[in-house]
Amino acid sequence: MEYVRLTSIRDPLFKSMHELLGRIFPKEEVLAFELWEEPLRDEGIYVYAAVHEGEVVGATEYRYYADMRVAVTDFTAIGREGLGIGRFLAENRRKHLERLAAESRTSPLGMFAEIYDPRKADIAGSGLTPMHPYVRREVLSHLGYRKLDLDYVHPSWDHEGNAVTGLDLCFMPADERTTFLPASLVAAYLERYYAALPNRPDSWYAMMDGLRKRAAVDLLPL
Repeated sequence: MEYVRLTSIRDPLFKSMHELLGRIFPKEEVLAFELWEEPLRDEGIYVYAAVHEGEVVGATEYRYYADMRVAVTDFTAIGREGLGIGRFLAENRRKHLERLAAESRTSPLGMFAEIYDPRKADIAGSGLTPMHPYVRREVLSHLGYRKLDLDYVHPSWDHEGNAVTGLDLCFMPADERTTFLPASLVAAYLERYYAALPNRPDSWYAMMDGLRKRAAVDLLPL
């Protein structure tokens, strides 16, 4: 299996990856094909495909904010069972993030990720067992992620400004003894991450205002 970085929407592998995302995630969670052109050119955004015998069978997107000392996994998509795709993506991503931290001479605090709460969101994951919300949630828990004590909402990626709910914002601390994050760090991260979406719902602004009034956000079991 190959770990291939995608840097252009004209790459046939990107078209296959985008189709994979459309089969797995809801429409409001998938950026439109043509809107990927600029993010793919961003040197700080890493989109990689797992390619098996010429076919895109998985993908992941992530980034590392050196000034905040935090990483974020935008998504992990697994398109086939029985190939060890999840492990392959996670290990390659981990090694790359370690190199990025070393190059920036920073020590990471941990990594953010969003995960569906299957009790609140009816997301079947395209019928693929590895992408079922209960399975994904348990995998993140095993990796060390915890959910932030926060009523989480984010703007839809279709640029329509709708509120997307039914998810938890999670964090995998580098030090497993960490029990909370500074609320200012969470707010700063969200402001930067969603800077690409100018249309935001009122509920998002209310969440951000609440964060700015807090000192800390607890990390709870996932």
